[in-house]
Amino acid sequence: MKTLHLLAASALALLSSCSKTQESASGNTTIDLFSGTDLTSWEGNPKLWSVQDGTITGITPPDPADPTKGILKHNTFLVWKGGTVGDFELTFQYRIEKGNSGVQYRSKALPPGEFGPIISGYQADFEAGDKYSGILYEERGRGILALRGEKNVIKPGADAKKPTVEKAGTVGDSNAIQASIKKEDWNDYKIIAKGNHVQHFINGLQTIDVTDEDSANAPKEGVLALQIHQGPPMKVQFKNLKLTPLD
Repeated sequence: MKTLHLLAASALALLSSCSKTQESASGNTTIDLFSGTDLTSWEGNPKLWSVQDGTITGITPPDPADPTKGILKHNTFLVWKGGTVGDFELTFQYRIEKGNSGVQYRSKALPPGEFGPIISGYQADFEAGDKYSGILYEERGRGILALRGEKNVIKPGADAKKPTVEKAGTVGDSNAIQASIKKEDWNDYKIIAKGNHVQHFINGLQTIDVTDEDSANAPKEGVLALQIHQGPPMKVQFKNLKLTPLD
């Protein structure tokens, strides 16, 4: 079953007009989600998202009343409008100065807030700090589903937002993975989602492995989006975003 839904072939043709496509080694179509020049096919607050130096750039501006704090009252996102994602592989590069960010996938759009789109769902997390890069977090949902280095199975819990997380092993050493991450420099990130199994990788090292058996709450398809976080002033940049649907 095709897992990148673009409202049939006519929509794919429209997407191709503003995004480069190519065939991957597996024979699936790979789509360049960002032209490097503008935010065609993306939607977000233009005061917070722009193109700088050939990258998608998001900022949390400082609060004039207290420059140590950001002005955002909620996390907000730049949403890819080319379709939804189900089973796929996404690769991209990121660079972050302060704060926290991530990529939402298989997510859903909630009513927008004062500062732009609000999104709920799986997030491939990363940050300027040392704890959360590579984890699987569910924004406005079930919270942390796997910390860095964990291989987990998610089971239903008594509360929809509090699943049972079973430890099934490890995929690597959290400290070693963190040591491979370059501060305020470019890092490679990969997300693979197929069925109820998701995996994250940073700089070639696997960071999480999750099998989500909480079927009533596990997202199977949804939007793709980039995050800027409320909190201290921050800057995040993305480039070379390539999406490959998996059959």
